[in-house]
Amino acid sequence: MPHLIWFLLTRLSAGFAIGSVAGLAIWRVGSWGAGIEVPDYYVAQGMFVYLFGSTIAAGYLATALWLDEP
Repeated sequence: MPHLIWFLLTRLSAGFAIGSVAGLAIWRVGSWGAGIEVPDYYVAQGMFVYLFGSTIAAGYLATALWLDEP
């Protein structure tokens, strides 16, 4: 059981880090014309980064469960 918990935590953490960096990069570039690249919207920026982080973390974990050998 500890191996499973370690597996889940490492894969979720790695996926969240990748997704957060991607979300932050997209927020900073702001080239899609949505008009949210103003630096004063800290809550919106946090929610945007969390959106990308949580989604990529779930996908990263699902891919790891699918591809890793037992």
